[in-house]
Amino acid sequence: MTTPTLYLFSSAAPPVFDVARVIEEAQANGWDVCLGLTPTAARWLADSLDGLAALTGHPVRWDYRLPGQPDVWPKPDAVVVAPATFNTINQWALGITDKWLVGVVAEGIGKGIPMAMMPCVNRAYVAHPQFERSIDALRSAGVRVVYGEGGFIANEPGQGDPATYPWRSALDAVADVLDPTPTV
Repeated sequence: MTTPTLYLFSSAAPPVFDVARVIEEAQANGWDVCLGLTPTAARWLADSLDGLAALTGHPVRWDYRLPGQPDVWPKPDAVVVAPATFNTINQWALGITDKWLVGVVAEGIGKGIPMAMMPCVNRAYVAHPQFERSIDALRSAGVRVVYGEGGFIANEPGQGDPATYPWRSALDAVADVLDPTPTV
């Protein structure tokens, strides 16, 4: 049996600095992890990209490949988008695919790939009317949105603690791909 592949996609929000630990946790749970970042998250982690590639065994990606270039990653069995910023969530929900990461997950909806998304936004962003519309659009498209009770709870602007970001909830949201046996 082959190891299932998890695409772990992260936006530029403070919990992204803990992504190496999350990769190790996902690997311990049986995933072959490929790390994808938004361009800003890639800039934030620039000094760690080689180490993250060594950790996953795959190049870290943040940009579209050129036409004719081979895809260097295995096909995903599941995708987790966390932390997902206000910008990433809205672009995904609206189908604005100028960022590679958003293009992959937008297409993933049509391909039926199991996907989970956990926001990392403050209450000021949550108050914007587009936020709930985007959350509703992604849920209705089949994305498992890990937000609210048992997932991410928005904080006041400037009051977030990256150490309390509930990464485990995001990974658990696609764990059924590893064990699809229904529970009774």
